[in-house]
Amino acid sequence: MKIALLGYGKMGKVIERIALERGHEIVLKKGQSDTFDGLAQADVAIDFSVPTAAVANISTCLHENIPVVSGTTGWLEQFDEMVRLCEAKNGTFLYGSNFSLGVNLFFELNEYLAKMMARFADVYKVSMEEIHHTQKLDSPSGTAISLAKGIMQHSDYESWTEEQAGEQQIHIDAKRIENVPGTHSVFYKSEVDFIEIKHVAHNREGFALGSVLAGEWIQGKKGVFTMKDVLNLK
Repeated sequence: MKIALLGYGKMGKVIERIALERGHEIVLKKGQSDTFDGLAQADVAIDFSVPTAAVANISTCLHENIPVVSGTTGWLEQFDEMVRLCEAKNGTFLYGSNFSLGVNLFFELNEYLAKMMARFADVYKVSMEEIHHTQKLDSPSGTAISLAKGIMQHSDYESWTEEQAGEQQIHIDAKRIENVPGTHSVFYKSEVDFIEIKHVAHNREGFALGSVLAGEWIQGKKGVFTMKDVLNLK
């Protein structure tokens, strides 16, 4: 498989190493100031860039009929626009706020717990914490937002906030600490106890491997997909 890397920071370099180990070829390594030369040769593009570049990267791939996997967060106000473009071009687009197998299982656990706790909303108040390295540009993380949305689907909570939370809001405490790949916690607190579920990433390896697996999985497919499709979690 020939891969175009859109974004060649720390994450891009880990993806490159894992892709090469799995027998794939890198045909483009695009930084912020680079061109798309080489994209046309790719079987798939993997976008781990920055929020300001993500939409241009994804739309270029869709216009060029190159399947694209994106793990860039912080641009999702234009997500629906990219979905419409993918459908209009009969293209292939897979977005994930997190490509780690463990995190995607954590997403499922989070939704299952939210369903259970919805019956006890008058007893427990939910809140969240996420911790990432100081180079992370968006806050809160895309993973934290996905977790909050998972809770909202199965409860009376209507939105999330980094400020003081109202009755129907989930508070997300976003912290930035040097050399933390990613830690996410969900708390259900009452006056007498609290329940916590937590995922701790030790390094970037899991995210990188998941993105390459996603690129392998979408070969020959058309449509808009998520890691639930890749991992058969639906």
